[in-house]
Amino acid sequence: MATKTKYSDAELEEFRAIIMDKLEAAQRDYESLRLSLTNMDGNDVTDTSPTFKVLEEGAATLSKEEAGRLAQRQMKFIQHLQAALVRIENKTYGICRETGELIPAERLRAVPHATLSIEAKNKQ
Repeated sequence: MATKTKYSDAELEEFRAIIMDKLEAAQRDYESLRLSLTNMDGNDVTDTSPTFKVLEEGAATLSKEEAGRLAQRQMKFIQHLQAALVRIENKTYGICRETGELIPAERLRAVPHATLSIEAKNKQ
């Protein structure tokens, strides 16, 4: 029996649906983080008394730094998901970039933007 070398169109559509769900959630999260960074979400120190303002500004700075890191990470995740959609269009989705073999569907369901099989990932 021949070894399967790529996923069928029906399987690719299943993966596309998974990716689109994750992409929508990731974009919502990113937008929320972006709003918190620009103070568009209404959480600011301008409405507090001067006594607590210094403490709140310090906490706000730490919070913004963390939100900035999270936003960068979320954007990277979004880019990986978008790249996975391109691979689906090109019908190269699910092929390990190291071994050239098909990545198991279970792994792609868990990590839909994966480009490496577990074996290749472990070798890194």
